[in-house]
Amino acid sequence: MKQGEQQDTKSETTGFFRQVTNWKELRFYQKTDVLYQLTYVFCERFLPKYGDRTVDQMVQAARSGKQNIVEGAEDGKMSNEMELKLLNVARGSISELRQDFGDYLKSRHLSIWKPADKRFQPMQEFTKTHNTLEDYEPYFQKWTAEEMANVGLTLCYQVDVMMNRYLKTMEQTFIKEGGVKERMHKARSNYRNKQDDRLAELERIVPLLQQQLSAAKEEVAKWKNAYENLKQRAVKAYNLQQKEINELTKRLEK
Repeated sequence: MKQGEQQDTKSETTGFFRQVTNWKELRFYQKTDVLYQLTYVFCERFLPKYGDRTVDQMVQAARSGKQNIVEGAEDGKMSNEMELKLLNVARGSISELRQDFGDYLKSRHLSIWKPADKRFQPMQEFTKTHNTLEDYEPYFQKWTAEEMANVGLTLCYQVDVMMNRYLKTMEQTFIKEGGVKERMHKARSNYRNKQDDRLAELERIVPLLQQQLSAAKEEVAKWKNAYENLKQRAVKAYNLQQKEINELTKRLEK
């Protein structure tokens, strides 16, 4: 089935930790959350409670699809490779669930709705434009097995298409940015380059400061010599005046 939804897959890199998209905001995650709840109710309503392994398989596949998206997004902060791996696991789980819904309809001779079916387009529009559990939950006890299975099948197709787009964008990001080892190497290299730049700047500045210090010392020495000369002249003048005063005093006494 052709899907038209766009997915926001922008991510940024700070140091060697990646800033990834919040998994709660990913529309394909929102759809997998709906799928898990829908699958649980579907199995509860239309499959035997005991003796049928399909129930466990379907519920576990739906849960795996949802949980691996969460784990992938969290692990993706550190590792592109791990996020890619877990998202591919999630995609594989959703593919299994899609097969189970398809097999249910085929084995019970129920219709898999095609574009020519009048029920197909309304269902397609509804599932494309609704992503939250609140949108679907009111229908869980109203839909027939055929309706519920077709909705589940369609959601599986939509999630698969959206995840493929997301994974392609991630692959391009990985090609451009590399994995955690490359980012760690880049972070270390940037740090070393900054330190080297700072060292080069200091090596350039220190000789200038040394020159300025030498000039200041010479200037201080000049002022010190001038002060000493002035001091000596003042003392000499004082002594001469004092001698003259003493001689005048003696003359007056005679």
